[in-house]
Amino acid sequence: MKTTGILFIVPTPIGNLSDITFRAVDILKKVSIIGAEDTRNSSKLLKHYDIETPMLSYHKFNERKRVDQLIGKLQDGENIAIISDAGTPGISDPSNVIITEAINCGIKVEVLPGATALIPALVASGLNCERFQFIGFLPDKVKTRDIILDNIKNNENTLIFYEAPHKLQKFLQNLFERFGNRKIVIVREISKIYETYYRTTLKNIIAEPEKIILKGEFVVIVEGASKRIIEDKDLKEKLIKLIESGETKKTAVQQVAQETGEQKNRIYKLALELDYNE
Repeated sequence: MKTTGILFIVPTPIGNLSDITFRAVDILKKVSIIGAEDTRNSSKLLKHYDIETPMLSYHKFNERKRVDQLIGKLQDGENIAIISDAGTPGISDPSNVIITEAINCGIKVEVLPGATALIPALVASGLNCERFQFIGFLPDKVKTRDIILDNIKNNENTLIFYEAPHKLQKFLQNLFERFGNRKIVIVREISKIYETYYRTTLKNIIAEPEKIILKGEFVVIVEGASKRIIEDKDLKEKLIKLIESGETKKTAVQQVAQETGEQKNRIYKLALELDYNE
């Protein structure tokens, strides 16, 4: 039985070329080919570590064609590595396409741990690190972007976004309009010479946009929503509305708990106080 190759997902430095593991360098030297988001950019890294493995461009504009080509090589027993311009492939880049295809074809996928921009930015932000949600780049379509922001505005977890410099000011204004004033940490040039952290609030940074140097990619860390205190009367109103629309008490309790995030036991006790039969 023919043995297939291994698809290695290899993180690369997000700035400082020293931020790569010994194992990553070893893998990049041993595979038969490297799929790179931008071969010109990646050639600097490979030259720095004397890696002579040939590269093949793999990006969002040719991913379908390249996936078929690379899967064929893997099925012939060749080991292949995928790298992005910086950081861990699959995070805000097209590498998830080949990963999914490889898994569907029964090919082993091995992901190496390594650099990614969101974790160092979060840890150094000073905001809550225990629970967080990574959002990444928001879509360009206004309606879709607004729906996403509306869905997460009441999320109590710390929120992590990526944004390009030319879109940053409009993005911050959009956050302020939908989230209100919150603590925010804006990070640029992580692990590079000009690494900078802007620890401020949405209101302040919108009032003084000139404080931010609009160069490099940005990680934006936003404080989670304050815990909402929902009064008993408000929960009862929701229950009554559902019951009067034809729902049973049991179903109404489940729906209100899901909508508000409140404990089901609390809502059930309130439902028992209502003058309604099943």
